Amino acid sequence: MKDHTGEETNTAERETDSTDTQPEAIENEIRTDESIDPKDEIIANLIAQIDQKNDQLLRKVAEFENMRKRVQNERMKLFEDARIDALQQFLPVNDDLQRTVLALKETGMDEKYLKGIELVANKMANTLNQYGIEIINQVNVPFDVNLHDALMRQKPEDKNTGSDIVLQVLEDGYKIGDRVIRHAKVIVSE
Repeated sequence: MKDHTGEETNTAERETDSTDTQPEAIENEIRTDESIDPKDEIIANLIAQIDQKNDQLLRKVAEFENMRKRVQNERMKLFEDARIDALQQFLPVNDDLQRTVLALKETGMDEKYLKGIELVANKMANTLNQYGIEIINQVNVPFDVNLHDALMRQKPEDKNTGSDIVLQVLEDGYKIGDRVIRHAKVIVSE
């Protein structure tokens, strides 16, 4: 029993030792919590709030910048559309001037009168060109649905001409950059 009691004594001593160290550990923990200055905690909270506000501000600045770019792009598109709409009003006038010049040449009209009409027609064409309008009136080029409207198909006079080649332009087409304003009305080879 002595051995058994001695063992119990050792176990009891161990329990006493462990219970003695537990309160010390808790006290040390409390002391470290108490050693944190309330000012440091306030500063840490303020820094976190500042970081959060900075993040919000950066997001708002980026959102504003995106909105500004979108509005600018919309404004440019609106301006471009209005410009094209205005220029489209002059296209029939240009067509009529070109037809007038051709008709006067065929009838053998007075040369001075013809020169005057040609000057006006050229001035109109140059003005349209200054605004970036290109005329689509090429013949012997492949038919392109993006540029041409085929009104007729006909057999070509030259047997070497392949199919789907523009043989004649009945009405000029117009484009600004890559944007087609009016398709050219053409006769295409069979």
